[in-house]
Amino acid sequence: MHLINADLHCHSNVSDGTLAPEALAERAKRNGVELWALTDHDEVGGQDRARFAAATVGLSYLTGAEISVSFADKTVHIVGLGFDADNVALQQGLIDTRGGRERRARDMADGLALAGIPDAFAGALRYVGNPDLISRTHFARYLVEIGVCGSAHEVFRHYLTDGKPGFVEHRWAKLSDAVSWVTQAGGIAVIAHPGRYGFTPNEEYALFSEFKAHGGLGVEVVTGSHTVAEYGKYADMAQEFDLLASRGSDFHDPIESRTDLGALPDLPGPLNPVWQALEHRILHP
Repeated sequence: MHLINADLHCHSNVSDGTLAPEALAERAKRNGVELWALTDHDEVGGQDRARFAAATVGLSYLTGAEISVSFADKTVHIVGLGFDADNVALQQGLIDTRGGRERRARDMADGLALAGIPDAFAGALRYVGNPDLISRTHFARYLVEIGVCGSAHEVFRHYLTDGKPGFVEHRWAKLSDAVSWVTQAGGIAVIAHPGRYGFTPNEEYALFSEFKAHGGLGVEVVTGSHTVAEYGKYADMAQEFDLLASRGSDFHDPIESRTDLGALPDLPGPLNPVWQALEHRILHP
């Protein structure tokens, strides 16, 4: 189902990516992306820079953010697209969501210290600068830097997932709140990379059902962490729940990321792409 090369999920160094918004815009354009969205975690601070950079390189743009949500005792991500980034309720919700990151990060560092890795909080903070935006990814980069593991993926497997020394659960926003912030700001809420959560079929059905009941309208079908089989699975679920289909690499870094900006295959059809419903919100150069 070839429409346009839309990449509607990636991260800059405003959250846990390594490239500035301007560098991401240039990379997206160079890689053939035609419609781009910057979706930093719980943060819209990079939106003005991203919009300007997109216009500068001749790239159509949608506002975006990836909001952390607690659902069924797991962290789920909701991508918001095409919203008004100056909306007060959205901005306050994101501030509240970010608020617990520093305390969680200090608890993670305490767990890593007990495992023989001291000073991890200070080390991770060097990669982000702002404690309100610190995440597991920043800890992973620090542990790679000091030679504890050879890659960020290895760090997550051995230290930062459930049951490992550096894992600390965090209570994020409610699903209903995240969807409401996005929709009230004029945007569309999208379930990000549903194949990543490891839900049972019943839990996953509950997620999709509650998301739709709260006004969510989209799901990422093709994304950097999905397998080819999952493209088909979530295409089917998009049709079952009458959801719009989205597409995004979840790009963070040229080395760490599994998929580069603009490198995803097309959406499997027949689906209704989310960007068609957001045409009135697209900022064209």
